[in-house]
Amino acid sequence: MNQFLAAAVQMNSGEDPQANLTAAERAIEAAVARGARLVVLPEMFLCLGRAPAIVAAAQSIPGPVTERLAALADQHKLVLVAGSIPERSSTPGKVFNTSTVFGTDGRLLATYRKLHLFDVSIPGAVDVCESSWSEPGDGVVAVDTPCGRLGLAICYDLRFPELFRRLADERVDICALPSAFTLATGRDHWEVLLRARAIENQIHIVAANQWGKHAEGLVSYGRSLIVDSWGTVLAAAADGPGMALAEIDLRRQAELRNNLPALKHRRLELNH
Repeated sequence: MNQFLAAAVQMNSGEDPQANLTAAERAIEAAVARGARLVVLPEMFLCLGRAPAIVAAAQSIPGPVTERLAALADQHKLVLVAGSIPERSSTPGKVFNTSTVFGTDGRLLATYRKLHLFDVSIPGAVDVCESSWSEPGDGVVAVDTPCGRLGLAICYDLRFPELFRRLADERVDICALPSAFTLATGRDHWEVLLRARAIENQIHIVAANQWGKHAEGLVSYGRSLIVDSWGTVLAAAADGPGMALAEIDLRRQAELRNNLPALKHRRLELNH
């Protein structure tokens, strides 16, 4: 497909996995009803709150949760990026923060474990230590889908341009970015960083963010965005659960890359 609708689903997940999964399934159905062929859920859509609750909600991949999502992708013939969920790890008390991609036949196409963990303390604003309950992944992931070549990143990964350059080297068309970007940092950095990564690498970004309070001291910014490869914001979600919905035109993207071939002008020898 060269032209299709994409949806960045915005949720307010809490610590009840079953309630969150039901909300995610309803959001997928709503996106499909509006014509979406690519749907991206937010980070930790299955459980977001205190660390013990997230660890307790850990799943196997594949497992019952991913099987339910695979069935939805197959039923509606859509490409589904199932945000991220806590994936069981062999380390007691820790999980992986893992994103999964399902094809239009429900097949699991790719899994990506978040590379950069959010250990940040800003007095009076943010105090999060993701590495206390999560383990980092170790690989860059890009996968071919009916909606183009898709690259994967999660939330804090957005601050690391070298990852997005690697995805550009993998010739991705779109980056899916499930997030729980905090209110304190999101107000100033969320849109700026998304537009910068899109412009630098001439890619679309479908950024599905969490919104609102999840636990004491944990508040997400929302404003899920779809940004094109020129850096234009195509759609933005309002406050509250909902979605950003926009058309992605891969033919226009190809024209842009041809007319402004910045990636071909890189001086790679300067990196050594």
